[in-house]
Amino acid sequence: MELLRTVSDTFWSTRVWLPPNVTWEDIRPGVRADVEYADYRHLVWPLPLAAIIFVIRIFVERYWIAPIGKAIGIKSTGPKPPIPNKLLETTYSANSRLNHKMIVKLTKQTELSERQIERWWRRRRAQDKPTTLIKFCENSWRCIYYTYSFIFGCIVMWDKPWLWDLKQCWYGYPHQSVTNDIWWYYMISMAFYWSLTASQFVDVKRKDFWQMFTHHMITILLMALSWVCNLHRVGSLVLLVHDCADIFLEAAKITKYAQYQKVCDTIFAVFTVVWIVTRLVLYPRIIYSTSVEAPSILPMFPAYYIFNTLLILLLVLHIGWTYLIIQIAIKAIKSGQMEGDVRSSSSDELSDSSENARPIVASNGGTPKKQPTATQSPSKKASNQSSPKKK
Repeated sequence: MELLRTVSDTFWSTRVWLPPNVTWEDIRPGVRADVEYADYRHLVWPLPLAAIIFVIRIFVERYWIAPIGKAIGIKSTGPKPPIPNKLLETTYSANSRLNHKMIVKLTKQTELSERQIERWWRRRRAQDKPTTLIKFCENSWRCIYYTYSFIFGCIVMWDKPWLWDLKQCWYGYPHQSVTNDIWWYYMISMAFYWSLTASQFVDVKRKDFWQMFTHHMITILLMALSWVCNLHRVGSLVLLVHDCADIFLEAAKITKYAQYQKVCDTIFAVFTVVWIVTRLVLYPRIIYSTSVEAPSILPMFPAYYIFNTLLILLLVLHIGWTYLIIQIAIKAIKSGQMEGDVRSSSSDELSDSSENARPIVASNGGTPKKQPTATQSPSKKASNQSSPKKK
């Protein structure tokens, strides 16, 4: 016990976490009648709240979003399964990645052609992918939450002086009160990110899975650190800036799954502008305040540098995502429609936009349809199949 206490005292040293000449006793909740300090013990509240949010999500998706999706014609069934083959299934279970060496080996063992094996593999891999309806439900839930969070954040922050003057984040620090609305804004936001982090392992697998996992963990760590160190003012600004663009990103995905292409293109254009403004203009302004304005007002301490480093790391992630967004925007301009997804389901063969064009064999059991060439993307194939022939 003595060893644990020594480690705890060393880790939570005031020389690390607080400005000079400030102790934990100085910012203990209830120590001053005129200041309501943040209580580190409240950081456990987001965990049960995350469970509640997850349960609410299940009910909303199952009894509200899914029926709406089916009503507007979104597919709730997956692609046609491959012909049963025990040897191919065993090989696929051991390694889902197909290479030429495996193909040659399997052709000798099954007496199937290379094309037949590749076709079987594509169909089998498609079975592991979620249906369009599942993806529609997931993105609709996120869109609902981000819309609520941004509106609630605007209501909470509108009368806060640090929203209009970032220097107010540092005046009087660390003796700054946490109001009830800021408490709820923080706790619900942390709970949502905890629920996202947990549900990420059961949701649609994204090709940027680890980037998003890192993003969620950095966000939770930033919020917890800002709460413990009473840096909730700048923390609430970071939350508000991040929720806005996500509304349009999720809405663009929803309309794409619903095949409202023109609406999707319009929303994606709005999202691109909002993303750049919030993530590459407003958010760097917050970092400027933490990096330049704060040191001129406050004496610095180690935890401040940790906090600021995490903020900068988050900006690096934003720059990486901006590169992906610009790539998709350029492709959309060239093709006339948005064909990609800033967070597509995976980097494997079948993209979101080609989901409705998966069948390889005609529905009447006839001869196989012509496959796209190496230079023709699945999404273009889907577009060609769905467009009416000119008379």
